[in-house]
Amino acid sequence: MNAPWTAGRATQRDPFVAFACDETTAEALRPIAVEQGWSPEKVHKGGLRNAVQTLSVSASPNILFVDLSESGDPLNDINALAEVCEPGTIVIAAGQVNDVRLYRDLVASGIQDYLLKPLNPDVVREAFVQAQAALTAPKLAEETVDRPHCAMAVIGTRGGVGASTIATSLAWLLSNKGGRTTGFLDLDVHFGTGALALDLEPGRGLTDAIENPSRIDGLFIERAMVRASDKLAVLSAEAPINSPVMTDGSAFFQLQEELRHAFECTVIDLPRAMLVQHPALISDVQTAVIVTEFTLAAARDAIRILSWFKSNAPQTRLFIVANRVHPASQLEISRKDFEGSIERKVDFVVPFDQKLTAQAAKLGKPVAEAGKNSKTVAPLIQLAESVVEVSETGDAGAGKNDRKGKGGSLLGKLTALRPKPEKAAKKK
Repeated sequence: MNAPWTAGRATQRDPFVAFACDETTAEALRPIAVEQGWSPEKVHKGGLRNAVQTLSVSASPNILFVDLSESGDPLNDINALAEVCEPGTIVIAAGQVNDVRLYRDLVASGIQDYLLKPLNPDVVREAFVQAQAALTAPKLAEETVDRPHCAMAVIGTRGGVGASTIATSLAWLLSNKGGRTTGFLDLDVHFGTGALALDLEPGRGLTDAIENPSRIDGLFIERAMVRASDKLAVLSAEAPINSPVMTDGSAFFQLQEELRHAFECTVIDLPRAMLVQHPALISDVQTAVIVTEFTLAAARDAIRILSWFKSNAPQTRLFIVANRVHPASQLEISRKDFEGSIERKVDFVVPFDQKLTAQAAKLGKPVAEAGKNSKTVAPLIQLAESVVEVSETGDAGAGKNDRKGKGGSLLGKLTALRPKPEKAAKKK
């Protein structure tokens, strides 16, 4: 917690103590505490008031669970609890009030999490695991910077062009290398690979959101998204293929809204059919990455998608990315002919690398992470730079030599990842 604390006592601290208002809550906590290697006798009755009285005369534990059900003023009472706890105590609260404003206020006061009663065993387990991870995590002072939100959609002209691969790599670059908190939203509800590419279980968050749009708020986002790292969280699904998606799109729009509040950057893996079904999804997206291949069918669909954007979202900055590009002799259509047919230049070309793609899949890592300094990853880094520049300056058309004073920015961090020119020359 971040509230004021008393000085630490020399007494040995317990790993876990809980204070529950009712026996039902206590009985739900005891077996889970045993699973974590904690004594079930550390689950006490009495709620928040008993916690304050007890901890005022004894050492606070490493992890403290406190029931707020009987509290008339949870925020004020939490501050009273902070006065009797020692620095470093991780506090998990529970209550019956389902209010995102209360959740945000409690988290802002310094608690780790707020769980709704009646307690869900899986949610409690996850909260305890995260609390233990927080205890062992290195404490870093993060720089707070007021930056505009960076929002992008990645769309494939055809199935199999690798749009999801590009989207996953962009999300990883922006979060793990660029340093921005990033929400990755995979809207292919039945066959999405966003979680799979990061070696994660997708969970039910996305399908729950579609079925119950009214539940979507900051608290829902916090619990539904699966963490890939400290900076990257994923909302994906593997919905049963015998269950068609029945939605008016309100759930998707609300998800985007909450992601803007929760993260510094949003990456949406957007199936092309969504453009037709839910055009409003693009209204607040700054950039759209159109992923294609050099084929006749892809050229036709690229023309149609570009025309759609011109009519429906002229404010969106577009980038054309040719992915999995084979040597010129093996192409169905040359780059020149492709660009002539769509009447614009291809912005980035990602070479085909079967070995790297297979290795990334085996490791459960994005191509950008598995490839490091490979020539396949270099254009992805350049693409990430350009997308960031749209959000930071509103113009991605500036030349590389015009990018000054960005050494501490995300753009500067991504630029630093590029292979040095002299190293590239040596390879030649």
